[in-house]
Amino acid sequence: MTAHEESIETSDALRRALGLSRRRFLAATTGVTAAAALTGVGPLASAARAAAGAAGGNGVLVPPGKRGIILYTVRDAIGRDPGSTPLASGFRRVFEELSRIGYKQVEFAGYGQHPNAEGGGNLESVEGARLLRRWLDDNGLQAEGNHGFIPGSWPLTPSDLDRFKLHLEIAGILGLGHMGTGGDPTGSAYKGDWDVAAEKWNHLGSLASAAGIKLYTHNHDAAYNFLLDSGPLDAAGRPTRSSGIRKLEYFLTITDPKDVYLEMDIFWAHVAQFKFRTYTAPDGSAQTGVFDPLAVVRAQTKRFPLFHAKDGKSNPASGNGYDMVPFGTGDIDYAAFFANMGAKGYHNPMYEQDNAPGDASDPGRSLRYAELSYANMAALRG
Repeated sequence: MTAHEESIETSDALRRALGLSRRRFLAATTGVTAAAALTGVGPLASAARAAAGAAGGNGVLVPPGKRGIILYTVRDAIGRDPGSTPLASGFRRVFEELSRIGYKQVEFAGYGQHPNAEGGGNLESVEGARLLRRWLDDNGLQAEGNHGFIPGSWPLTPSDLDRFKLHLEIAGILGLGHMGTGGDPTGSAYKGDWDVAAEKWNHLGSLASAAGIKLYTHNHDAAYNFLLDSGPLDAAGRPTRSSGIRKLEYFLTITDPKDVYLEMDIFWAHVAQFKFRTYTAPDGSAQTGVFDPLAVVRAQTKRFPLFHAKDGKSNPASGNGYDMVPFGTGDIDYAAFFANMGAKGYHNPMYEQDNAPGDASDPGRSLRYAELSYANMAALRG
């Protein structure tokens, strides 16, 4: 694909996300194409905001105060040596840049940064949390979640319990509404293991609720595969077939809705829709069941206080069915998802892009993509 063709394709992706005709889009942006984001985001941000204005009276789908980013997306900026580059480096300077872009919420992915950054390398402490909170407040940012420590033990060891309580204290200092993890409650396919995981998460969730925090689990595609819960047993006494319920859907039915919450990664949920379409029923027949991420959310929308707003461009030739791209430049219908998920104004979408960090030839890419993605999130109308 030539640079000109790529420019047209990216521009059309933004136009489609805004629901504008090509003529209205060009009029709103005065010919500035979305591909400008790949070399300098300022023109693109202006284009997206102008196009959003041209969308007329349609409702904003992500209110300004709910536009967030998980810091994993810009982990290269947080982790780089501030003495080696003029680019934003470390938590404090990255917060300043995200605030300038317009973000109001952040989700932590741990509390580490480059050792030479202000405050030192490890801020996973009460003192570190106080420093982070001051920088957040200085920049008008709200910390909404964290992919942090979830004990591996069950029953809990004393050291795991103490560390979990420390993380609850840190969360309280930061003002987090939610605390979670980037992993599944269990990597198993078997019902019995999910039953044990639910027992553990109900307990941890009750501890978090007592501290005024919602505990959540963040999941990739595997958690939406079919649960092995029926049929003949294997040599280890485990079921080999499925009733058709998916692992995470089952988890929702056996955990307490007032103590245990989920953060759906919308990209990975769509990957699951692409990958996991058939299962072997208890009678041995092959059955088809296509996953509907939006239907799962709508059925109990307040169990999903956070989302990872990660976009994907359709690529059926890949193993996942999608390639990760900046938010608003892919094929996942975020306008329809956010318009129809229910509980308007309740959810906290966090832009994420695993492959946003650049290399030595393009060290500023992740923050540039963050600006592009913010513009596209702000432009969503329903």
